[in-house]
Amino acid sequence: MKLDERIRELIAVGASVTANCQPCLKYHVSKAMESGAEEDEITEAVNVAKMVRKGAMAEMDKFASGMRRSAVALQTTGEGCSEGCGCKS
Repeated sequence: MKLDERIRELIAVGASVTANCQPCLKYHVSKAMESGAEEDEITEAVNVAKMVRKGAMAEMDKFASGMRRSAVALQTTGEGCSEGCGCKS
């Protein structure tokens, strides 16, 4: 099944919200309207994205809290980053 332009733009509206990209959101809302999306569809896409972002934010907060504990442990052991991210830890 191939997604039509309206659905692709509604997805892009949601992705723009989760990415916190205001220029993207303005662009994709405009494109969604041009593609035939109704105001209530755009509102729903925004609301779903906000729920996803809220859930992801809560999980990231938990992860970051755990990383603080890991960072303290690394400082006491003198170990550095082994993730290959390029940091100088």
